[in-house]
Amino acid sequence: MLLNRILNDTDKKWRPIIKALETAIGKDGVIRRKEELLTYECDGLTAYRQRPALVVLPRTTEEVAAAVKICHDHQIPWVARGAGTGLSGGALPVEDCVLIVTARMKQILNIDLENQRVTVQPGVINNWVTQAVSGAGFYYAPDPSSQIICSIGGNVAENSGGVHCLKYGVTTNHVLGLKLVIPDGSIIEVGGSIPEMPGYDLTGLFVGSEGTLGIATEVTLKILKTPETICVVLADFTTVKSAGQAVADIISSGIIPAGMEIMDNFCINAVEDTVKTNCYPRDAAAILLVELDGLSVEVAAYKEKVAEICRKNGAREITTANDLETRLKLWKGRKEAFAAAGNISPDYFVQDGVVPRTQLANVLEKINQLGAEHGYRIANVFHAGDGNLHPLILYDNAVSGQWEEVEKLGGEILKLCVELGGSLSGEHGIGSDKNEYMSYMFNEMDIETMQWVRQVFNPNNLANPGKLFPTPRSCGEAANAKKMS
Repeated sequence: MLLNRILNDTDKKWRPIIKALETAIGKDGVIRRKEELLTYECDGLTAYRQRPALVVLPRTTEEVAAAVKICHDHQIPWVARGAGTGLSGGALPVEDCVLIVTARMKQILNIDLENQRVTVQPGVINNWVTQAVSGAGFYYAPDPSSQIICSIGGNVAENSGGVHCLKYGVTTNHVLGLKLVIPDGSIIEVGGSIPEMPGYDLTGLFVGSEGTLGIATEVTLKILKTPETICVVLADFTTVKSAGQAVADIISSGIIPAGMEIMDNFCINAVEDTVKTNCYPRDAAAILLVELDGLSVEVAAYKEKVAEICRKNGAREITTANDLETRLKLWKGRKEAFAAAGNISPDYFVQDGVVPRTQLANVLEKINQLGAEHGYRIANVFHAGDGNLHPLILYDNAVSGQWEEVEKLGGEILKLCVELGGSLSGEHGIGSDKNEYMSYMFNEMDIETMQWVRQVFNPNNLANPGKLFPTPRSCGEAANAKKMS
């Protein structure tokens, strides 16, 4: 009897909200059945799960605004979600929330080749942008490994990077303007169609804010001309230290490759077992992939210089590729490294801490020591050019207690990165996964100041609550929560 009364009270609370959402978005845009909601209970960080109360699937800015306004009026927390490929729990629902999913907002709204810009809805897949403009000789530079499935809205929220972030920067370097729905349901525009705008850089503030300031419903992106020539250099080394030193020497020589990636022996063999590229020598301690692009004469000179630097650092074999087919083959294993790890272990936990390039060899040695101490295998693959690590800790979630141990190990790796002068995240974001470690990188006043910014846009803490910042909450947020209770 008591259970039935509780269920009826819950239904009574949600009934007018469901009706309002169905009126604003349409019945086919509101998901409420429990078995269907299971699809949305986590993002790419599957260890954290929470079923949302409702899911809405808007198609336009106005529908997003209506959904947010309904949540604001009823004081219901909401979380924005794109393709759900995030690896930090940024799109993890919170209890009794509305999940606003932008998957149906997948229109490319405008292509302006003359001014090298494209405007898209947030559900557009990253790789679609390049596909839309490649025939005219352009491309979109930010290229996460998940670029064939991740969406632009999620890239904006997490400030995603990718292989080419070394030379061309991460998402924030390619976003010109945004149309936003902020947490009271208002629609605003920040930035514009040119690189520099007067006033505060609200575009830069919003990119990487992880859904705590609002939802981007239109994104104007900068596109680049396709380089005249692209060449990939693959070098294999007998030690990870020598591969890391080659990276430092390449950068110090004045060469800025489009991308530089390192994979350790464990990762090499996982990839070859799964992807079977037959490109990576299984006995190498590490391989270094270097992509060079630009004018043909420039690339030709840099290719020889990079090969020379690698040889000086003990590279055994060097392979170069200029044609598209071979280049894609050399990159295939790196792009599918995470999938390969999933094939050799029931589960894996990936972090994305950052260290200075000069600390690469040191930090990899210490990461392997930490893995041995805790009894877990770790495969390492990373954006070597900017020191962005991706240690993949292999474990079995079916074994009681392993997740808690692995979570602790991941935290120790993040602390190590900060101790060595680095950062908690290079591209995956903080989300639910790393928020408790923010105090290792920022002092109390730093975090409080960031909270002030969030409270200006999100005073009721309805937009993606519990993400990005540590708990217990700061003084300011705690006082605000007390007023609302």
